[in-house]
Amino acid sequence: TETKHRRCGGDVKTRSTELGSAVTGSPLTAILPASTTGKKSIVLSSETRKELAKQAKVTKETRRAQIDERHKYLISRLADGIGLSEQQVEEAIISDDKFQLLEQFFAPSGLKKLLFFYQDVLQQKSNASLRSDGSTKDLLQKKLFITMGSTEDFTGTCAFFLRTSDKVITASNISQEVNFGIFDCSTGNILQGLEVFLSQIMIPALKSQQNWGAVKEGLKNSQIQDFLYSVDKFVGTLSSSRQNIEDKIQLTEVDIDIYVRNLQNPSDYITAG
Repeated sequence: TETKHRRCGGDVKTRSTELGSAVTGSPLTAILPASTTGKKSIVLSSETRKELAKQAKVTKETRRAQIDERHKYLISRLADGIGLSEQQVEEAIISDDKFQLLEQFFAPSGLKKLLFFYQDVLQQKSNASLRSDGSTKDLLQKKLFITMGSTEDFTGTCAFFLRTSDKVITASNISQEVNFGIFDCSTGNILQGLEVFLSQIMIPALKSQQNWGAVKEGLKNSQIQDFLYSVDKFVGTLSSSRQNIEDKIQLTEVDIDIYVRNLQNPSDYITAG
């Protein structure tokens, strides 16, 4: 059923039945005005909410039954690195709509990286939950979620798993084939987070590395020494650039009219250049 509302500036069409069917198969009871985020809030009937909760519970239990030693390894690393319990991490993973990325990561020649963000996320609540001044500060809550790293802003902690080969990831080889790391941006400064990650984690780890594969003599090898020197130099340049951006570079608005008002012909431009 399509209901049309006439108002100044044109027709507004509301497809209540179609919208409800697309979400759950049940009609919507109301559509609220746009919220402070610019998105419309949809109020569902009690029957629809119960059906959604039932479906979500079934999905979570199905995923929980799929968890094996590979998943438990990831969960354990995440719990240790972020500071959550393994139960909290498991609940977050099986509730995530990107849960299938784990299987894609485990598959032969699968995803090369698996990213998790742990940061403040705006929780969806009714308009009644908003503060009287319309702010949403009280609705922010830390959440652990799976991400591809290209759609969400990074403002907290990133936990990452990297594959070292194209082999299928099994319970017996996951500790050898998968590397884990933490990148912290909770201060709000990504450059500072990268600087800390490289200077306090990666470089000490590289300098303590004894086995460099086909490269002989380890840290005594001139190529390895050149590589470590380049990494050290990069971190130094990164630190210097970050400090310049934060403290020393100040952009001010300039009125260029005073420079161009007297330019009349090409020779004037050449002289000014």
